[in-house]
Amino acid sequence: MAKKESTFMSMLATLFMVTLVAAGLLGSVYALTKEPIRLAELAKKNEAIQVVVPGFDNEPSTEVERIFMDGDSIYLYTARRGEEVLGTAVETFTNEGFSGEIKLMVGFSPEGTIIDIAVVKHAETPGLGDKMEKGKSDFSVQFMGKDPNTFNLAVKKDRGDVDAITASTITSRAYCDAVKRAYRAWSQVQ
Repeated sequence: MAKKESTFMSMLATLFMVTLVAAGLLGSVYALTKEPIRLAELAKKNEAIQVVVPGFDNEPSTEVERIFMDGDSIYLYTARRGEEVLGTAVETFTNEGFSGEIKLMVGFSPEGTIIDIAVVKHAETPGLGDKMEKGKSDFSVQFMGKDPNTFNLAVKKDRGDVDAITASTITSRAYCDAVKRAYRAWSQVQ
């Protein structure tokens, strides 16, 4: 059998076929995983809402209000037990973290005090900045029950009321920034 000579057109056709097959496989994997990923993100969000405003019996993710603030969207979820409003969970962000974006879920009572805070997403340094997470330190406890009108949401180094995480002042400042943004968003809808 004679060996076929490679030409520019045959190489181009082969490359096109390989690319077409790879794109098709990639598209298929995306289509298969899109919905499970969306459901996993929704479950994580609902879990964070449950942490920051416990005891609701509605589905807060269906009672969402979106506010555009500081270049991104902030989402407010109303948590109810029957007709009684237990509080509002505010999904907030900051881009001031040591490693970039930090997303928090902040729960506010109807009076405006902070019920609790949950970290939704971050890329802070393990062992340092990640101490903002519950279970890794008690950093977030100092915010619970505080009214942002009287509690200065800044680290003590900046003349605020917040004890910073040791060796993680940037992360602590970013956390305070996200909580302040959440309170401003909550105040807009009250």
